Amino acid sequence: MKTAFVAGATGFTGREVVRLLAGGGVKTIAHVRPDTADISGWRTRLSSMCAEVDETPWDAAAMAATLSRVNPDAVFSLLGTTRARAKAEKERTGTEVTYDRVDYGLTVLLLHAAEKVASRPVFVMLSAAGTGPKPSSAYFRAKWRAEEEIRAGGLPWVIARPSFITGEGRDEKRPLETAGLRLTDVALALAGALGAKALRARYRSTTNDELAGALVKLAADPKAANRVYESEELRNK
Repeated sequence: MKTAFVAGATGFTGREVVRLLAGGGVKTIAHVRPDTADISGWRTRLSSMCAEVDETPWDAAAMAATLSRVNPDAVFSLLGTTRARAKAEKERTGTEVTYDRVDYGLTVLLLHAAEKVASRPVFVMLSAAGTGPKPSSAYFRAKWRAEEEIRAGGLPWVIARPSFITGEGRDEKRPLETAGLRLTDVALALAGALGAKALRARYRSTTNDELAGALVKLAADPKAANRVYESEELRNK
C-alpha cells in the first residue's frame, strides 16, 4: 500500500490509523471536515504525524475529484456519530446530525466517490458489533444499510465490527461509559470462565490502537478483502 485516504481522521480510531499509516511510510491523506471545531489544531496535529491534511467538503462531486486526484490504494471510512456528539454539533452549527446522515449517508457518498477511482482501492469501513439484517436501533440500521451498499459495490472491501473501543486520549470524557465498560469486561470474563467464550470474544472491548493496527493490516492484505471481521478477529491481527 503506497497511498491511503482516511475519512474520519480526527476520530478516536482514525487518528491512530493515520499515525500508523504515515509512520509506516504510506502517503497518508487525512480528511478533515472544513467546519471541524479547532480545525487549525487538527491541521497541526495531523501534519505532525507526517500526514497530508485534506479539507474537501462532503459533496459527491468534490469528493470524487479529490479521490481521483489522490488515486489511493485504500480508502478508510472511519465515520460515525454519537448522541453527545450530535447534540454538541447541533449547538455549535445548528445542523441536525443523525446516524442516517453520517454513519450511512457519508459512508455511501465516500464509497461512490471511491468507485470512480482508477486504482480501485480497497474500501475499509468501521462498523460495529451487533450490526446485522435485523437491526435493533437506528444506529445499527444505518450501519447495516451502509454495509449492504459496500457489499453490493464494485470495490474490494473490508468491514470491521469491533465492540466497545477503549484507550487513552479520547476527546470526549465519558466516565459513566468507562465504568460501564469495565463492568462489562468483568462480566464477560466471568461468562468466559463459565463457558461462554464466544460471547466474551465477540463483545470484549478493543483499544483504539489495537483496532487501528488491525485495520491497517487488513487494508494491506489482498487476501483479507471481501470479509466482515468481528471483534475477536480484529484483536488477533
